[in-house]
Amino acid sequence: MAVLQFAQKAFIEHEGALLLVRKSADDPERPGLWEVPGGRMEFGEELDAHLKREVAEEVGIDVDPGQAFAIWEWKMNGRRATEGQQVQVVAVARVCTPRSTELSAVGRLADDYLDDAEWVPVDEVLQRQLIPSLIPVVEAFLQQRSPGA
Repeated sequence: MAVLQFAQKAFIEHEGALLLVRKSADDPERPGLWEVPGGRMEFGEELDAHLKREVAEEVGIDVDPGQAFAIWEWKMNGRRATEGQQVQVVAVARVCTPRSTELSAVGRLADDYLDDAEWVPVDEVLQRQLIPSLIPVVEAFLQQRSPGA
């Protein structure tokens, strides 16, 4: 059986750095690769509340979700309630404004498979080992930034 899910990813910039999170070595899909905070929506969640929850859980900061700027998809094997199923995830990338910037792993869930979060200078982001499907989205983010941002 196949499952379709919806996800949002937060592109959070602060003082010329983009917030990235690294998947842990035991992640079953993308061990050790970098991405941005966010995840799959639970049934009944509102869009903004969902993204705020994901960011708070993964990196411990509060954000104001902003405009969407990209949409993409990826496929993976099921986890959680969809164990053993094929999963297609459709995701939306949104620019978010941080209300706080001190990172914390306090609310992080084990099945997020994250082991690090870091403010990475924007001009160094593409030098990180990013999840391949995220690279075009990062490139779109960098292109849409205001000059001198």
